[in-house]
Amino acid sequence: MNSRDDKDRAALPVAAAAREVLAPVAGGPSSALAGLSPGYFGLVMATGIISLAAHMMGLPWIAAALFYLNIGQYAVLWVLYVLRAARYPGRFFGDMIDHLRGPGYFTMVAGTCVLASQFIVLRDDLPAGFVLWLMGVALWLGLMYTVFLALTVKPSKPALDKGINGGWLLAVVATQSVAVSSALVAARIGQPYRLELNFLALSMWLWGGMLYIWMMSLIFYRYTFFRLLPGDLAPPYWINMGAMAISTLAGSLLILNAGDAPFLVSLMPFLKGFTVFYWATGTWWIPMLLLLGVWRYGMQRFPFEYDPLYWGAVFPLGMYAACTFEMSRALDLDFLAGLPQFFLAVAILAWAITFLGLLRAVARNLRSAG
Repeated sequence: MNSRDDKDRAALPVAAAAREVLAPVAGGPSSALAGLSPGYFGLVMATGIISLAAHMMGLPWIAAALFYLNIGQYAVLWVLYVLRAARYPGRFFGDMIDHLRGPGYFTMVAGTCVLASQFIVLRDDLPAGFVLWLMGVALWLGLMYTVFLALTVKPSKPALDKGINGGWLLAVVATQSVAVSSALVAARIGQPYRLELNFLALSMWLWGGMLYIWMMSLIFYRYTFFRLLPGDLAPPYWINMGAMAISTLAGSLLILNAGDAPFLVSLMPFLKGFTVFYWATGTWWIPMLLLLGVWRYGMQRFPFEYDPLYWGAVFPLGMYAACTFEMSRALDLDFLAGLPQFFLAVAILAWAITFLGLLRAVARNLRSAG
């Protein structure tokens, strides 16, 4: 097979899903709505975590600007998703049982919980944060069992190398986002609910870690024992790192909450050990993912253009900055102080480039409709 054929075939596995988002631009808003990516709440996840990280590191104007922008993005996306479900129910619900697109719906859970965290941390607005937290828990329950039940019982299933990618780890991110928001609510609510919410946060943290082990085993097996083409290396593979980063953040918050929950005090060595374990695992992924990116875009000349899946690569960068900051605070690791600032700067740059790509895609769509 020659190099050109390789590149054509390389685009098929992931681009087949991406085309449903990008190709409808030529058909106007109706077609774009029909092909709206299930993972578009990754935009809310990425914007929200960078806002929170900026707040942690003393950049209130960036945090506030992204907070208000995120409220608007969240509202617009809900309108679009409801319209898509009403007008194109076959495609909306059909995506939930698709092995590559279905896990994208977990961004709805994570985006909702990240916005809840913004209200709690940036505005100290517990009522609004609590309502969004409840929505996140309800979405988690509905989507977790709907998606995985459907993928389990559907009669026709793809081979492992065509049916799994890093996007599956969005289920881990969704679970850990519930853990993070639960811990934040617990720190600001009275007893006895404080104890119960901390226990919920701990349970979700543990379940998310177990889910990562299951899924990462399959993804790593796919990595090393099946041929990997440039088109297979979709941006959600950065969730390999992002899932561990948000697990680190949740663990750090549990450590900080230990004074309000005696059972957390008894688990302190375990909490600290596994929090560092998660952080170290996420850190290991960063050079690997960068090298794979060089291979994909530099050596294989894979085209670099806007894709909503890129929000799944921006989010882990912001989350790594936030989790490293919180871990260094929870464990008194002052020598890590420079790392969060560096990754926050990288995350802001990546967010700006991706957001510019989004604006250009929307402008093209509007021109086509006109």
